[in-house]
Amino acid sequence: MTKAKHSGAFKDHRFPPEIIAYAVWSHSRFPLSLRDVEDLLATRGIVVSHETIRKWVGKFATKYAASIRRDQSAPFDKWHLDEAVIPIRGCKFWLWRAIDSNGDVFEILVQSRRNTRAAKRSFGGRAV
Repeated sequence: MTKAKHSGAFKDHRFPPEIIAYAVWSHSRFPLSLRDVEDLLATRGIVVSHETIRKWVGKFATKYAASIRRDQSAPFDKWHLDEAVIPIRGCKFWLWRAIDSNGDVFEILVQSRRNTRAAKRSFGGRAV
């Protein structure tokens, strides 16, 4: 999680920037609903409504996402495609993942038909 910076954006908020940052980060990073984040904060003794969290996410999520992207390392030049067949509602789908040499997944594609050429084209055609 990125560290929240004290700025004018947090002025007139009841909670400190660290709590707002934690709520926005946990909602954005994990598949948690606003009510789940509300419960997560409540277990830590912080009473805040899901509506307030929704407003925080709308106001601060893009700033946090930009800082996370800025701090991430760039994908390596060499990468490969990983293919897996997955069932979704009883139908076969092909899951393609572009993985760099560091092991980080930086792109995902799901196809209803297996088409390796289209997958490579979608990822830029630079697979090793």
